[in-house]
Amino acid sequence: MPADNYRRTPNQPMPLDLPTPQFNLDRDKLRALVHYICDRVPNPKQWGATKLNKALFYSDMESFLSLGRPITGETYIKRQFGPVSEHLPSILEELERDRAIAISQATGYGPYSGAPRREFFSLRRPDISDFTPEEISIVDQTVDVICNEFTARGISEYSHDVVWEAAEIGEALPYFTAHARSLGEIDETDVAWARDHLRLIQRRD
Repeated sequence: MPADNYRRTPNQPMPLDLPTPQFNLDRDKLRALVHYICDRVPNPKQWGATKLNKALFYSDMESFLSLGRPITGETYIKRQFGPVSEHLPSILEELERDRAIAISQATGYGPYSGAPRREFFSLRRPDISDFTPEEISIVDQTVDVICNEFTARGISEYSHDVVWEAAEIGEALPYFTAHARSLGEIDETDVAWARDHLRLIQRRD
């Protein structure tokens, strides 16, 4: 379903009876995307689980906005340090077991000095044959921005936006909330609409 169906003009909340776009997880594609990101980062020592989660999240959300669909259909959950991929832990276990990546236990640096962290090293070339050029372009741009412009703490704080603040810890962040991030200044009307829409979805479920 095209993302433009959910766009609106300022101060004109969308009707609450619009269908909520639903996407199924493509687990093979999520696995390939995790492997691709691990292979693509220039310095694994500056790329831990926090940045990996955010790269997946923003790649899927930007794809939803630009292409009308996410890349993987993954579910992203609100956690203390921002949105996280629901299936990432098991995907990483699979990739490590299959010797596609190696995971090293390390300690943080800078503000995280002494804190445990993981580093991900690709051991072979990832298979990206299921991705379109547009999808890969979105991922590459997302990874470059996170690598070059953010620390782990910085990207975590950046992800604590109005959508994240409105959700409860452990709650899924629907793809349609990506529109709130692209509209600029958010006012009380926007927040009220989002909360009403979330309540409507919960009643339907």
